[in-house]
Amino acid sequence: MARRLFSTASLARFCQKLNRLKPLEDSSMETSLRRCLSTLDLTLLGVGGMVGSGLYVLTGTVAKDIAGPAVLLSFAIAAVASLLAALCYAEFGARVPRTGSAYLFTYVSMGEVWAFLIGWNVLLEYLIGGAAVARAWSGYLDAIFSHSIRNFTESHVGVWQVPFLAQYPDFLAAGILLVASAFVSCGARVSSWLNHTFSAISLIVILFIIILGFALACPHNWSPKEGGFAPFGFSGIMAGTATCFYAFVGFDVIAASSEEAQNPRRAVPMAIAISLGLAASAYILVSTVLTLMVPWHSLDPDSALADAFYRRGYSWAGFIVAAGSICAMNTVLLSNLFSLPRIVYAMAADGLFFQIFARVHPRTQVPVMGILVFGVLMALLALLLDLEALVQFLSIGTLLAYTFVATSIIVLRFQKVSPPSSPGLASPSPTAKKYDSFADHIQLVGSVQTSIAEPGQLRPSLRPYLGFLEECSPGPAVAWALGILVASAITLGCVLVFGDSALHLPRWAYILLLVISGIVFLLSLLVLGAYQQQQQQDTFQIPLVPLTPALSILLNICLMLKLSYLTWLRFAIWLLIGLAVYFGYGIWHSKENQREPPELATAHYVVFPNGGLEETVETVQPASQEPAQEPGCAE
Repeated sequence: MARRLFSTASLARFCQKLNRLKPLEDSSMETSLRRCLSTLDLTLLGVGGMVGSGLYVLTGTVAKDIAGPAVLLSFAIAAVASLLAALCYAEFGARVPRTGSAYLFTYVSMGEVWAFLIGWNVLLEYLIGGAAVARAWSGYLDAIFSHSIRNFTESHVGVWQVPFLAQYPDFLAAGILLVASAFVSCGARVSSWLNHTFSAISLIVILFIIILGFALACPHNWSPKEGGFAPFGFSGIMAGTATCFYAFVGFDVIAASSEEAQNPRRAVPMAIAISLGLAASAYILVSTVLTLMVPWHSLDPDSALADAFYRRGYSWAGFIVAAGSICAMNTVLLSNLFSLPRIVYAMAADGLFFQIFARVHPRTQVPVMGILVFGVLMALLALLLDLEALVQFLSIGTLLAYTFVATSIIVLRFQKVSPPSSPGLASPSPTAKKYDSFADHIQLVGSVQTSIAEPGQLRPSLRPYLGFLEECSPGPAVAWALGILVASAITLGCVLVFGDSALHLPRWAYILLLVISGIVFLLSLLVLGAYQQQQQQDTFQIPLVPLTPALSILLNICLMLKLSYLTWLRFAIWLLIGLAVYFGYGIWHSKENQREPPELATAHYVVFPNGGLEETVETVQPASQEPAQEPGCAE
């Protein structure tokens, strides 16, 4: 009996350790990095992360194979869907002006183990994304020179026929990554200057494409004789939207750079909004002129823009398009190499990753070790591996991060605002409860009853009508409503994605499940909306919470469910590797270990011969208060 009680208590403490939160120090602006990035710098970083090779490849592919000229509607809908996630990042970036992006946002609201897994997935996303863009950059340059680079490499090195390896080593892709890593390690100002240069050239080329394209536009290409504006119908537009959604991935670089922004509370939301607007305008206008210049069904998916100008008698414009494409891909490379080391730095600074990556160069004030190590890793991926089978990792990692950030926004809104620490405040007693999980933080609201509704309490105007909700404690009520919201979103997504195909449901069962899951989703939204939220006057807050993040959660889940089962299998393997790293290193070296009270109350159970059980509490002093322990040591 005593052993069972002791095991239960140990398990509870272990689960509490996994879900402990990083304190939300929203007023702290101190950093070892250099705050030198303006709103313009952040905006161009975001534009560079979103407007890359997709503008020159994705537009032609979606227009020819999926949506036709209605690809512009696909981009417009995808931009609105991306705005839902971008608003969540904007609020967190302004509220928590620290590097780390989705990792940090999850840490301050959901818990440590979830934050580590999100950061672990973001690392893989940036590694594969940067390597894939480098190979695309190399292939585009090779095509300009009639594939002479590839032919030279294959003739001297040979062709590889090894699973998971590329057909030949791409030395050009690896070289551009190493050169870009060297520039990024020189400091944020150097990276920003390079990004300004390439972004300016890319935007000028895009403007040239739009102006000359409209001059060569032929409305007949949208006529019914050519198939009409939407030859694939509404389903084609929505299928194109799912593909075009990934074109807007990249705005999170702004949130990842907030610790180096001069005024993050104002610059981060503004930069995200402006960069997303510019990227959406570029995609919509370029896809419009592309389908107006030549019939959509005759497009070349690999080089649609250059081929369209060539067919209209402007072959010289193809060289300008090629230059713009290379500059656009350079900005994406810089964006990946700029963000990745800062995510690693944030994890290492919190003790969840190896401490060597938390070192900041004293002169350049950038995490130079993370830049060099992960730059070399990215170059090795681009040099050796066949990345086509791994590219879908980009989708699942990004969508999972978006989902956690949207969920964290809801959690954060119902947490009680912690008062600023003061030297005059009495320290908590050793036996006081330590609130470490997000449910505990919400529960704090119910401990003090005041005449003014605090975040997490039922709104005063609704108490006469929803008095039955007051019978539930505010913390558990909000936590349960949020859990049901996410579960109903998963159910609704499964019905929408698999209802007619994989599940083979009859029509009545499909409609019944759709109605039930939709009603549960709406009811959970209404319950959450009945509780008071935080109101921050000095920082940006997204409107219509919890509706806006809930729609983002539903959209992300639907897109994740569309991915192949092999992608999910590889993703599960990567998560298991991440959990091994966390339990082998991160949980023992976490900086949150230092925040635990200096005295711990240890329960001892005494079993008497008559079967009685008595609990005694002994206060013990930890043997060491050192910041971190060696891997494998017991706490």
